Formats: sequence, C-alpha cells, structure tokens
Amino acid sequence: MDIPRKLGILIYTAVPAIVGGGIVYHFFGSYIQVIIFEILLVLAAIGLIRN
Repeated sequence: MDIPRKLGILIYTAVPAIVGGGIVYHFFGSYIQVIIFEILLVLAAIGLIRN
C-alpha cells in the first residue's frame, strides 16, 4: 500500500474520531468511554494500514 493511501485512511478515520467522540460523550457522559472509543479507532486504523 502506498503512502498517499495510508494517509487517506488516517484522514478518513479522523472524522469518526471527532464526531463519534462527541456522540459517545453525549450518551455516556464520561471521557473514559470516549478514550476507549478513540483507542479502538486507532487500533482499527493501524490494522488497516498494516495490511
């Protein structure tokens, strides 16, 4: 996989991180769940890039 495609994947996962973090905080009202959500997104992005 070339570098522009990897950067595109990282940018594509940044949008759900921002919007999804706000939604998770709205439903749970705690930053711990937001941090867990962000960690899961980072792991998914790393998994996609390593492929």
